[in-house]
Amino acid sequence: MKIEIENYESSLLHLPNAGKQIIGHEQLDEIVVYQAYNNSIANYTVANQKLGGSKFSYERMSWIKPNFLWMMFRCGWAEKENQERVLALWMKKSFLEKILSEAVPSTYKPHLYKDIKDWQRDLKQKEVRLQWDPDHSPYGGKPERRAIQLGLKGEMLEQFGQQEITLIEDVTDFVKEQHEYVKSRQLNHLMIPVERTTYINDAKTRNRIGISKENEEN
Repeated sequence: MKIEIENYESSLLHLPNAGKQIIGHEQLDEIVVYQAYNNSIANYTVANQKLGGSKFSYERMSWIKPNFLWMMFRCGWAEKENQERVLALWMKKSFLEKILSEAVPSTYKPHLYKDIKDWQRDLKQKEVRLQWDPDHSPYGGKPERRAIQLGLKGEMLEQFGQQEITLIEDVTDFVKEQHEYVKSRQLNHLMIPVERTTYINDAKTRNRIGISKENEEN
C-alpha cells in the first residue's frame, strides 16, 4: 500500500478541532480521495486503473471524499451493501484544485449568488457539487470540524475517471483490519492514513467554497 499510515490518536494532534477544512493524504504533488463500490465495479476499476465496468455509469453523479474516517462512516467500514470495497484513488493535487474551482454548493448560499435562480442555473450548468458535512470519529461521533465531499458528473467525471487518476489502490483489507480495533475499543492500536490540512492555492477558490480563515496559511 502506497499510503502512509499513523496512529489515530497521534493524528488528532495535527488536525484542527473545528471549521471547514479539507483534510487529506498527500505525497508530493498527489492527493488521495476515497470511493466505495460493489465487487463488480471495484474489480474492474483496480484491474484497469480507471473507473468503469458494466455496473458503473458515467451518466450519474459520483462522489469523492478525501477524508478517510468520513468515508468509513459513509460505507460502514466496508460493510454496507454495494460499498463492500474501499478504493483509494490518487490524483494530482492540481486536478483537485480544478475540481474545486468548478464546485457549486449543494445548498443555496446568498453571499455567492444574487438569487436562487442564479444558483439553480449554476447547479444545472456546472459539473461539480460540493457538500460540507460533519466529520466523524471512528465511532461515528461528530466533531465540530466539517469534512468535504465532491460530486462529479459529465465531462468532469469522465476526465477524473479515465484520465486524471494516477493510481488506484484497493484498501479494503486494511479497512477491515482497522475496523477490528474499532469494534474492540482499542483506539490506541487503530491506524489511519496520514492526513493533514490541505492547502488550496487559489484565494478565490478558498473563499468561494468556504474554507475557514485559519486554514489559509500553509
